[in-house]
Parts: sequence; structure tokens; C-alpha cells
Amino acid sequence: MNNWDFSVEFVQQLYAGLNKAGVDYMEIGYKNSPKLLKGAEGAGPWRFLNDDFLRKVIPQKGSTKLSALVDVGRVDEDDILPRSESLLDLIRVACYVKDVDKALDLIQKFHDLGYETTINIMALSGVMEKELVEAFDLIKESVVDVVYIVDSYGSLDHKDMLYLIEKFKAHLPNKRLGVHTHNNMQLAFSNTLIAVDNGVEFLDASVYGMGRAAGNCPTELLVTHLKNTQYQLRPVLEVLEKLLVPLREQEEWGYLLPYMITGTLNEHPRSAMAVRASENKDAVVEFYDKLTTPEVSFPKG
Repeated sequence: MNNWDFSVEFVQQLYAGLNKAGVDYMEIGYKNSPKLLKGAEGAGPWRFLNDDFLRKVIPQKGSTKLSALVDVGRVDEDDILPRSESLLDLIRVACYVKDVDKALDLIQKFHDLGYETTINIMALSGVMEKELVEAFDLIKESVVDVVYIVDSYGSLDHKDMLYLIEKFKAHLPNKRLGVHTHNNMQLAFSNTLIAVDNGVEFLDASVYGMGRAAGNCPTELLVTHLKNTQYQLRPVLEVLEKLLVPLREQEEWGYLLPYMITGTLNEHPRSAMAVRASENKDAVVEFYDKLTTPEVSFPKG
């Protein structure tokens, strides 16, 4: 939402707060490689994490581990140091179902370098059953530690979530599961709780729900709701008040009608983000009609 343009102080204070709150991991950015991505020059430093820079940002690491995300096709594996030389503990690999084999090749390399690993298959709501089963066959034999159920478009409800969890469990009995939700339909938190109740261990969240478009499951809701954990709410409220509330006045994210519309239509939110950046940002009926009216053209004569 802000082109990865956080100040060093913001990230330091956020890490200190999450560490105090007992949060297990903080994802501190992307480890993609600038040479493989268009428009890289305008992005903040968290888009392409540099290990030397990271050591200056977090000179004293606490118990909260650090993770970074990479996209298949956007990372040069030679840019990844061995874990023993990096502050990062976990590398998450995001891919579409067609690239699961490429993702697992990367994961093998990161695993060999000593990292914990996850695979996040994006846009699950649009994946055919056959494709998913083929992907499971590859994943089951791989070294990946955690397999994520990802609701990229915020279009899944509790029944969809249950269905996917059961399917992942049946095909991947040897893997730990994670969940990553988006809040287009105001279901990110409840879908995450469904996952918790059904044995999913890794729960993605962001403070104040900050994330692309409708955002994600809010960290503060999970921290206060999950019982018999080591989590503390007060340190999260401190970073919320100091960092996220002021940021929300400058940047827009969270539940908004255009994001609800793309969620209910099971579409990527890019069109909704474009409308929110335009002069007609609140013309939701027009936006809905554009997305739901097929373009009809008749041959002349």
C-alpha cells in the first residue's frame, strides 16, 4: 500500500513491539532480486532485503524470528546467503499452482542453506482440483516445512476453508499447515479461527490488518483471542497507537466496497485498487456493472 516505504525506525519499533508481545515471526520484507523486477528503483528497501542493511536495522535480535518472502521468477538464488550468515530464519516461497515444481526447487536450495521454508500457492480459489492434487504429489515428497492455504482474493468462506483444510490434510499428512487470509468479505479473522480449530499451526496476520487492498487478518485480534498462549496484547496496542493509526491516516487499506465486490466475484483486487486511486473511487455501482457486464459485440452487416 505504500510501496514498501517504511522508515527504519518504524520497522525497529514494530519488531520490538511484536517481540515484546511474544509473536513468533515477523515478516520483514521481500528477498526478491531488483534485476528481475520492473519498476524496482522506486520501491522502498523492504522490497529487496539486503543482509547488510538488515543487520543495521535489527542489531539485537529477540526471540521473534524473521522471515522474508520470495516470488518464483523474481528471486536470484545466488542473492540468498546461508542462514548462518543472515538474520533471516524463514524463507517463504509464493507461486501459482503451475509453478509448484519451480517453487520446490527453490525451497530445496533454501533448505540446504539452513532455512525454515514454506510454500504459498496463491489464488487457491481459482485452482482446479486436478491441478491441486498434482501439486500435492510434488509437495508431499519435498523438504518444505509448512504448506499454506492462501485466500488471495478474500473470497473464501468457512465452508471453503474447511474443505481446503481437509483436502490439504488428507494429501499432506506429513506437512505442517499455515493459513493466509484477506479481508475483502470481512472473513479474514473468522476464517483464520476455523483454521486454528482444525489444526492449522501457522497463522498469518498483520497489525491493524495492513496489507494490499482489503488487508489481512489483524494481529491484534488473534493475539487477544487465542487462549493459553504466550501472546500479550498491550505491546501490540502500543505499536498500533504509535505507528499504524497514524499510517492509516496517510495510506488506505481495509474493508471497502470495491474490494468486497472483487472478493465476491473471486477476482484479483487490482481493478478495485485502480478505482480507489481514481476520481470515481466511490462509484461502486458503476464499478460493479463494469465487472459483471459481459462485453457484447455483434459483427457488422
